[in-house]
Amino acid sequence: MSQGGRANRAGKVLESAVEGALKGHGYVEVASDLKKKERLAYLVVDSTNIPKRYARQVHLGKGIYGTDIYVEFYIIGCPSIPSIIIECKWQQVGGSVDEKLPYVNLTIQNCYPAPAVVLIDGGGMKPGAIAWLTQQINFNQNLLAVHTMSSFIVWANNNL
Repeated sequence: MSQGGRANRAGKVLESAVEGALKGHGYVEVASDLKKKERLAYLVVDSTNIPKRYARQVHLGKGIYGTDIYVEFYIIGCPSIPSIIIECKWQQVGGSVDEKLPYVNLTIQNCYPAPAVVLIDGGGMKPGAIAWLTQQINFNQNLLAVHTMSSFIVWANNNL
């Protein structure tokens, strides 16, 4: 398997862990049978009568470069915030994910319709990358939190 294939598989494992936390807190996936560009509209309209719901791979519109942006999870029905977006970034070995963090931060700040939590793990980030993104919470009102998997579980237990 190629390095890119392994990275993609590892990222899906991280997303599965997030999905397990959501389901463990009573969230139900909706809109999985719809096209990615249709999921947000379906999710935010409470036509499903499911108060705690989420959709995966949701199209938000255009990003700061004018290209389509998708998020791993869009969640509706959190007790403390009406909706939250979760971004997942896995970097197991040195690579380019940490170099994309400024783009992620600016896209969250300028293009996301809801606050976002960024989940970063894998141990392969450059020194200071996670610390830099965490500092951006002070400047980006739409960036709610930055977590590793273990701190995400604690956060989810308290907030979902």
